[in-house]
Parts: sequence; C-alpha cells; structure tokens
Amino acid sequence: MEQETKSMSLIQHLEEFRKRLIICLIALLITSAGSFLYVEEIRHLLVRPAGSLELIYITPPEALMANIRLAILSGVIVAMPVMVYQFLAFVMPALYKNEKRILFPIVFMMLIMFSIGILFAYHIAFPFAIAFFLRFASQDLIPMFTITQYIAFVTQFLLTFGLVFQLPLLFLVLGMMNIVSAPFLRKNRKYVLLVIAVGSALITPPDVISQIMIGGPLWLLYEIGIILVAIIQFRKKKKREKEE
Repeated sequence: MEQETKSMSLIQHLEEFRKRLIICLIALLITSAGSFLYVEEIRHLLVRPAGSLELIYITPPEALMANIRLAILSGVIVAMPVMVYQFLAFVMPALYKNEKRILFPIVFMMLIMFSIGILFAYHIAFPFAIAFFLRFASQDLIPMFTITQYIAFVTQFLLTFGLVFQLPLLFLVLGMMNIVSAPFLRKNRKYVLLVIAVGSALITPPDVISQIMIGGPLWLLYEIGIILVAIIQFRKKKKREKEE
C-alpha cells in the first residue's frame, strides 16, 4: 500500500512537471513567433553598437535561418518571466519555509543582475570590443561579417556578461554553504585582478580609459561579492553565539 502511494506521488510529480513544461513551451512558441514579426528591428538593435557595419549572407537559407534563431533567442528572453515562475511553482512545494524565503530574493536578484550585465555589455563593453576588432580593417582587408557569425558573436558576448554579473550572488550562495569565506576571497584578490586586467586588455582598444571602463565594474562585482560573503558569515557567527 505504501509503495502504491509513493508511485502515485511520483506519477503526480511527473504530471505536474509535464504541465509546467508544456506551459513554458507554449509561452516560448508565442514569444518566438511574435519576435519573428519584429526580427528586422531586433537585428538592427544588435547591429547598432557596431556603427555602419553591413552584414552579408553567403548561402541561400542563411539569412532565414539566422532570423529564426534570433527570433527564438528573443522569445526565450521575453518568455523568461513565465519560465521562472513555472520553475518556482514546481519546486516550491518541496522546499522548507526558510528555503522559500531565500529562494525568491535570490531568483529576483539573478534576473536583475543578468539584465544589468546585458545592458552594461550592450552600451559599454561591446562597442569597445567591436571597435577594437574593426581596427584591423585596411584597404586590403575589408571586414565582411555574415549574419550568422555576427549574431552568434554578439549574443554570446552579451550572455557572457549577463552571467559574469551573477558573480556576487554566486559568492553569496557559496558563502551560505560555507564553501568560500571572505578571508579566502581577499587573499586571492590579486589573482582575480590579474585575470580581470588581462581580459579587459584583450577585449578593449589599447588605451587605459577603455580598460578601466571594462575592468572597473568587474572588480567592483568581486568586491561586492566579498562584502556579501562577509555579511552572511557575520550573521551566522552571531546566530551561533546566541544559540550557545
């Protein structure tokens, strides 16, 4: 009888997962179809940071397939709130009350930091990066980017910065799990700064101002992460002292 109850519980669990997944797919289908209607405007938005750059396509179906991929990617971004809600609705019943209180703020801040990272990359980092790569053009070397290559490059660039801006939240979670500590992060600060400096030098034109504009916010994110870890560990220490 107990085994039957567990089986029914598992079946209900899978049915709930299937329902949430179908809702996500329907939302993605609707947003992707809507994005395809405005794919020209979306592509122009991605090309704008590159200035007067003109894209080409070298095979008959390339432009169509690139537009479809761009529409799907835009659809994923637009449908993200629905997907996040369905994910939370699926996992919430299995969480304890204190875990629920932590999950909502973390997911909300992840979305905020991801958006800030993409906006930072679009308005600041990417224009510097594309300007640097276009510097190699000359009379004998003409830049001719295909639509597929350019969209893949710009979307990867933007998403990378969106993920990098999750750094403080990652430190926060690791600190809550006692995997990293504020002293450990401070001790390894010099190595992180070296990586940031090298990375900034690689993706920006060879001038100090550009490198500071890229490396500065990344360093700030690292320092914010240290502060968050220090705060969470200080609160844990005070809580242990009260319990004792």
